[in-house]
Amino acid sequence: MSQVINLKESRFLFAVKRGFRNWESRFNEHFGPDTRFSKISLRTLSYLAQGKDKGTFHIYDLIMNLQGLGSGFEFNELSPKKKMAVIDQYLFLLDQIRFECMKRLGWLESYPGEEFTLVELIANFEKLAPGLQAKIPMLSRNHPGYENYAAMTTYDKEGFVRKLIPTLLEEMQGYSTTL
Repeated sequence: MSQVINLKESRFLFAVKRGFRNWESRFNEHFGPDTRFSKISLRTLSYLAQGKDKGTFHIYDLIMNLQGLGSGFEFNELSPKKKMAVIDQYLFLLDQIRFECMKRLGWLESYPGEEFTLVELIANFEKLAPGLQAKIPMLSRNHPGYENYAAMTTYDKEGFVRKLIPTLLEEMQGYSTTL
């Protein structure tokens, strides 16, 4: 008996495998369509959170493969419009990575989007990102700045969390030095 193969799904799974190819060789971890930031090692997240050259490449590479734009090596060959689309997704994912790091350090209770896989965040970026970006991460009650945070307006809460990023990056450098 013949078996029906869903070509669209097969192509997508191949793109996912291609997108994570450089991640697996670089980070020595398994990544796939069900990978959430919560399942990635802190060592890998800290490397990506720095937002520097090779970490940026790995995120670009994943985005571009999943969007059918080629590999991250071809980023500079994209049209300006496509480059901006990749950069927008990159910045969104970089926030998600940093929020996950803050959560692991006990600074955040939760953050918008943590329930989605990386593949879902990229494949459904246009639909998911606006709603997720409009929400604010929830600072942990154990964080020393929680009382100030709790008294702030929504707009100020976002600024408060973003001001934690430089301190986070300093803290994370120690985790990524082994890569």
